[in-house]
Amino acid sequence: MTDPLSSSGIVVVDKPAGMTSHDVVARLRRIFRTRKVGHAGTLDPMATGVLVAGIERGTKLLAHLVAEDKVYSTTIRLGASTSTDDAEGDVVDTAGADQVAALTEERVRLGVDKLTGPIMQVPSSVSAIKIDGKRAHERVRAGEDVEIPARPVTIHSFDILEIRQEPEFWDIDARVHCSTGTYIRSLARDLGADLGVGGHLTALRRETVGDFTLDDAHPLTTLEDSPALSLTLDEALSRAWPVLEVTAEEYDALSLGKWLEPRGLKGVHAAVGPDGRAVALVKEQGKRLATVFVARPSTL
Repeated sequence: MTDPLSSSGIVVVDKPAGMTSHDVVARLRRIFRTRKVGHAGTLDPMATGVLVAGIERGTKLLAHLVAEDKVYSTTIRLGASTSTDDAEGDVVDTAGADQVAALTEERVRLGVDKLTGPIMQVPSSVSAIKIDGKRAHERVRAGEDVEIPARPVTIHSFDILEIRQEPEFWDIDARVHCSTGTYIRSLARDLGADLGVGGHLTALRRETVGDFTLDDAHPLTTLEDSPALSLTLDEALSRAWPVLEVTAEEYDALSLGKWLEPRGLKGVHAAVGPDGRAVALVKEQGKRLATVFVARPSTL
């Protein structure tokens, strides 16, 4: 019998520059001929790289992937600030030649160190964060003054790969491993502000989202020629979470959303039946092993 969820899963797209994440979803809906497409972790139009999309029941899984860490490669330009904290915005302030000349590699590295570890970060005013039910960038475009409160994020690593010096600016190639909710544009802005010269992004590429990497990613043109899931629902659950093997009876219970006796587990696990199919994500809650997400409800 054909598995009703054989068309459900994850597609990892290598997003091209110039497209919004919503544009990618619209293309995937045409490619896979379904309205049930969503994405986890928005990428700005300028950015490229890993965009994780869910197809069919895979869309229900996305909320559980949003909390994953991410890795970016980026280029930060020191010497000018822009209205959007990236190259797509208008230049609003430019450092003088003497200010740029006063930069040193030691100062840049000290500035990067200050932005590494647990920090409080103010997201960009043109971010998609909602303020009183309306996205910040919509308020900015409507001419409103937007103040977004700082929030905690973690920069696990902020590694400088190369520094290129010009009379008017410095370009810093870097790789950043960060918690979800981190704005790399804000790191560029804050580094430039700390150094007194202003800063913004000129390039951004997302290399990983949790366990999904560029090795999993496909260009949209490839998917248009040959539509295919990157990972089935079973593969996605088994890749991103530790596997808990369950019996056929336990499988049936979990498919109904019932709870099992606790096993002493830490964190979320993917419950997989004897046939190798994942039935649910489970987590211990008190004296119960309860479902967090049911991949295969009993009705399917």
